Amino acid sequence: MALRIGEVARRAGIAASAIRYYEKEGLIPVADRLGNARVYGPDILDRLQLIELAKSAGFTIPETRRLLRGVSRRTPPGPRWRALAEKKLIEVEARISEAQRMRSVLHAVIGCACPTFEDCTRAAG
Repeated sequence: MALRIGEVARRAGIAASAIRYYEKEGLIPVADRLGNARVYGPDILDRLQLIELAKSAGFTIPETRRLLRGVSRRTPPGPRWRALAEKKLIEVEARISEAQRMRSVLHAVIGCACPTFEDCTRAAG
């Protein structure tokens, strides 16, 4: 069953432009053509779901490409997911720490009653 790009987009809940972008970036295989229209097999929906899951976990396009390289229905995802997720979790935890530090500085600045900027920077730092 061949699905046109608009139908794939509707079923996947994403824009057709995203599908074209994923194809350009090598996340999905190049679509067959029926006339001028891109057409896909129904397995594209599973692939797009996996891409959206990776995206929601914060994986970049290159990281997602690494995750998907050589993946088929028979590929066990566990080891690959685990390795990439462990690395991404370290990055996310570092971002959280940085955001908490920024939050602390912003709270200090919001409550600042210092007479000069120099006094404020000493109090916030």
